[in-house]
Amino acid sequence: MDRPILIVASKNDEKLISSICNGFEGKLGMKLDFDIVESKKITGGFIAVIEGKVYDASFSSRLHELGRQMTNPVERKSVVESSFSTVGTMLKERIMSSDPDPLVYDYGIVKSFSDDIVHIQGLANCHYGELLTFEGGATGLALDLVLGGVGAALLGGAVSTTSLVQKSGRIAEICVGDELLGRVVNPLGKPLDGKDLNCDKFRAIESHAPTIMQRGAVNTPLETGIMAIDSMIPIGRGQRELIIGDRQTGKTSIAMSSIMNQRDTGVLCVYCAIGQKTSTVSNIVHMLKQSGALDHTVVVAAMASDTAAMQYIAPYAACAVAEEFMYSGRDVLVVYDDLSKHAVAYRTMSLLLRRPSGREAYPGDVFYLHSRLLERAAKLSPELGGGSMTALPIIETMAGDISAYIPTNVISITDGQIYLETTMFNAGQRPAVNVGLSVSRVGRAAQRKAMRAVSGSLRLQIAQYRDMAVFAQFGADIDSATAALLRRGERLIQLLIQPSERNYKLSEQVILLLAAESAKFDSCELNKVSDTAKKLLDFVSKNGKAITDNINNVGELTDENKDELEKLFEQFFNTNT
Repeated sequence: MDRPILIVASKNDEKLISSICNGFEGKLGMKLDFDIVESKKITGGFIAVIEGKVYDASFSSRLHELGRQMTNPVERKSVVESSFSTVGTMLKERIMSSDPDPLVYDYGIVKSFSDDIVHIQGLANCHYGELLTFEGGATGLALDLVLGGVGAALLGGAVSTTSLVQKSGRIAEICVGDELLGRVVNPLGKPLDGKDLNCDKFRAIESHAPTIMQRGAVNTPLETGIMAIDSMIPIGRGQRELIIGDRQTGKTSIAMSSIMNQRDTGVLCVYCAIGQKTSTVSNIVHMLKQSGALDHTVVVAAMASDTAAMQYIAPYAACAVAEEFMYSGRDVLVVYDDLSKHAVAYRTMSLLLRRPSGREAYPGDVFYLHSRLLERAAKLSPELGGGSMTALPIIETMAGDISAYIPTNVISITDGQIYLETTMFNAGQRPAVNVGLSVSRVGRAAQRKAMRAVSGSLRLQIAQYRDMAVFAQFGADIDSATAALLRRGERLIQLLIQPSERNYKLSEQVILLLAAESAKFDSCELNKVSDTAKKLLDFVSKNGKAITDNINNVGELTDENKDELEKLFEQFFNTNT
C-alpha cells in the first residue's frame, strides 16, 4: 500500500499536522504515517491523499464553495451592505470558525495501457460499467473491478502512464427521442453526420428486459416486403428473428429491405452498424435517404476504426434508442449488423483484460453478452402501452457452418432464423433463403389472413421439388406427375426471386401466390416467369384496384375477391400466352 500524503502550507505548523493526524486516526480507526509535502498554493488548511481518496480541506476549496454559496441573493445582499473590512473579517471567520467535512473524491493512476485497455491503480469505489474521465479528456468504461485497481476499455482519446483518472459517477448512456430520427450517431450519442443535435433526454444503454407479465402476444405481422420471407418465415412485431449466412449472401440487403418497407406503416427503425467500414455505413445511409426511409430511421454506428469498447456498447446503445420508442407505445424495428463482430470485439477486450477464455477463445459469459441484449426485444402488454421492439440480429458464418459457437448461441436465443445459402446465391436465386433450415417460431400467428390462405402449402411444395430435383440430376426416368411437380417447383423458385430494390405489397404477394397455386405459371417458359409476373401485377392493379385495396387495408381474401382474381387471371393468361 502506498504511503499516505499530507499537503500543507507549512511543514513547521506542527500543531495543525498533529490535529490532522489525530482527526484521521479517529475517523479511520488507524494511525497514519503521512509523507508531509509543503505547498504554498493551498494558502491554508490541508489536502490528504489516502488509499486512492483525496480529502480536500484547503482554504482554496473552501473559498470556492463559499463563492458558490454567495450566489444566493440574500447572502450577496448582506455582503454588499457591509464595509470592505467587515467583508474580510466575515470571510475569515467563515473559513476558520468551523471544521467542515473536507471534499472527498476518488482518484486513480494509470499504471499501464495497451491496445485501448487501461489498467488503473485506485478507484476502490468504482462501479462496473461506470464511465471514467482521464487527464487530457479521454473517456473509458470500467469493465474489470479487481483488488486495488480497475481494468477499463477506452472509448476514445489517448492516455499516458501516471495520468490521473476520476470517476464520472454515471454509467454509459445515450440521448433518445424523436430528435434522433434521420440522424447518424455514435454509441455515445455524438452526431456523425456533421449536424448539431439538441437532445435533452438520455437513457442508460443497459437495462432490464421486460418480464413475462409485462409482455403481450406476438400476433401482428411485421411485413418485410420480401415474398419468400413473408409467406414462409413470417416475422411478428416483438419477435427476434436471426438473419444468418456466409459473407456476401445478402444479409444486410434483407435488413435494408425490411427497413424500407416500414416507410408508411408507422414502424420506426434503428440500424446498428458494428465494426463496419465507414464507406459501407455511408452507402447504407445514402440508400436509406434515396428511398425515403431515413426519416423514420436512426443509425447508430461504431466503425471498424473505432475502439473495441465502442463496438461493444454499440448494440446496447441502439437498443436503448429503440426502447424509448417502445415504452412510448410505438412499434420499432432494430437491426444489429452484425453480432459476430460484436462478439469478436468483446473477446478482444476480455483477452486483453486477462479473463479466462473458453471455446474458440471466447469468454465464458459470451452467451449472456447477446441474451441480455436480445431479451429486451418484446411486445409489451396493453397496460404498458402495447409498444413493440422487433430485433433482426445478423450473424456471419464461415463456410456455412451454423454449428459454430456464436451462431448456435444466438440461434438458441432468438425466435427463429432466416438462413441464406451461398450456393443458392451464386446460382442467382436471391434472396438466397434456404427454406429447409429457416424457421419462424412465431409461425402463422403473425400472418395476415390473406397470406395464410395462399401460402399454406408453399413450403411443402418447395421441399418436395428440392428432393425430386436431386434424383432428376442423375437422368433417372420420371413419371408425368413427377415431371409436373418439377416444372411447377422450378417456376415457384423463379417467382420467389426478387430484386433487392423491389418490395412487394401484401396484395402483390397474394396475387402472385394465388396465381402459382392455380397453376397459371406452369405453361410459362422458365425465363419468362419474372416478366409475366410483373405484367400480371400491372394488369390486376389496373383492372382490380378495389380488390388490391381491400387486401392491403383489411388483410383478408374473401371468396368473392378470390373468384374475381381467378377471372382476371384467365383473362390475362388467355391474352398473353
